[in-house]
Amino acid sequence: MEKYSIMKSMNMHPKKGKRTILEMTQILKRHGYCTLGEAFNRLDFSSAIQDIRRFNYVVKLLQLIAKSQLTSLSGVAQKNYFNILDKIVQKVLDDHHNPRLIKDLLQDLSSTLCILIRGVGKSVLVGNINIWICRLETILAWQQQLQDLQMTKQVNNGLTLSDLPLHMLNNILYRFSDGWDIITLGQVTPTLYMLSEDRQLWKKLCQYHFAEKQFCRHLILSEKGHIEWKLMYFALRKHYPAKEQYGDTLHFCRHCSILFWKDSGHPCTAADPDSCFTPVSPQHFIDLFKF
Repeated sequence: MEKYSIMKSMNMHPKKGKRTILEMTQILKRHGYCTLGEAFNRLDFSSAIQDIRRFNYVVKLLQLIAKSQLTSLSGVAQKNYFNILDKIVQKVLDDHHNPRLIKDLLQDLSSTLCILIRGVGKSVLVGNINIWICRLETILAWQQQLQDLQMTKQVNNGLTLSDLPLHMLNNILYRFSDGWDIITLGQVTPTLYMLSEDRQLWKKLCQYHFAEKQFCRHLILSEKGHIEWKLMYFALRKHYPAKEQYGDTLHFCRHCSILFWKDSGHPCTAADPDSCFTPVSPQHFIDLFKF
């Protein structure tokens, strides 16, 4: 389902999309990207996490690797992976940016490691088992640090959220694409809580992420017969992938055979460069190295 949604967003038929992924994989291998680990090492994700537009993309990629590709990483790629993860955790502890996202990543990573360590001998773990146990202990320590994270209250005598008119507060809420962000902001003041409970807000969020056919399969009605859009959103999230949204994404140039960040661009020599660019989502990036 998730792979099909990626192909659909790229205007691909599933079979044609698979062929395109195979072609891209072959091109990348000719340029030295033979494994996921090699590509991970060669692309500068350490610098990317310092850019707020690319931060979520890299975190999502690390989360996908934690869920299913950890055992495919070489020793060097593992070291690079955990070095980047360390920088991400330290960044969040310093600037308090999106700790929930990192908590989810660490939870998936610790769950995967627990299963792999318990099944040592049955699963293929590259490296000494004691190193993996130390890594798991480090992850648990990071989780505790994030759990103890306290947001410092800033003293500011200027304009605050509470001073903004209702229509501006409402406009801010409508710009969120994640339901948990809406709930979190709704906890700040009673006014924001009232606005965050608006049925129309949750309806728009459901329509943004999910198709009408999916609504029908998981319809939730109130006692008065009204659709419970907020409950629907979280029910649908359990069954279907939400639409991914990133400030900047990796792209692949079919003409030059190169991966690059969209906002940075690259000097393509094709007559019509835009027609050669293909967006590469985190899942798509993983899929490139499955064939």
